[in-house]
Amino acid sequence: MTQPTAVPSLLGVFAHPDDESLVAGGVLAQHAATGARTAVVTATWTSGSHRAPELAEALSLLGAGSPRLLGYADARNPASAPDGAVRLVDAPLDEAVGRLVAHIREVRPDIVIGHDALGQLTGHPDHRRAHQITLLAVEAAGLPHLYPDAGEPWQPTALYAATHSESGMGRLGPLLQSVGKTLLAVPDSYVTTSVDVSPWAAVKWAAICAHRSEVARPRPLPGLLARLPEPERNQIISTEQFTRLSPGPAPGDPHQLVA
Repeated sequence: MTQPTAVPSLLGVFAHPDDESLVAGGVLAQHAATGARTAVVTATWTSGSHRAPELAEALSLLGAGSPRLLGYADARNPASAPDGAVRLVDAPLDEAVGRLVAHIREVRPDIVIGHDALGQLTGHPDHRRAHQITLLAVEAAGLPHLYPDAGEPWQPTALYAATHSESGMGRLGPLLQSVGKTLLAVPDSYVTTSVDVSPWAAVKWAAICAHRSEVARPRPLPGLLARLPEPERNQIISTEQFTRLSPGPAPGDPHQLVA
């Protein structure tokens, strides 16, 4: 996820506060440290919820600016929207895509990072919905006839899905299974990019800890990680895996379909 002449700007799109820190906190911190622009869009938990200030603190630590909220509710937690906002999984698809397109066109990132199709390890419905919305929005953002009121068109160079491979689960698998969570990992061949983020592990962990309400709970991943010895925790958080999904037209034979 680097370029020869410059480190690309990043926009992360994730379902919940803490997703950004857990699955891409390392690359966000890495790119911000070089002076690259970074930002994060969070699909659920609205500005009046108790997790919004935690998200703001985590993003500040990662160098990713201020929260950008799509304004939807978590599928499983009514407290996520004290203002009564609709759940992400119930929102009209066109509306949600349009909201994200506006952020993409405003930030104008080189790379967008989102969830994978499985729903990030546990298959949370918000993760899967966020993946679908991100796929559509990254493509739509570059087309001037779609969402013309959402800003000037902008086509990111690449979309990366944050993921976890079957062989790369390591200690993370048993850790989640210990609290009864089902694990969904991709075949190793699906991982196109594996980033060593150990130099930024301390910053990443600080950002995870900023989500204090999740650290205090026994079953969410931040709480599970907080109860591990530091060496074991660092081993888990020091590698981030991605699958590259390139949007827009790609070069190829103009006269036939090529696999």
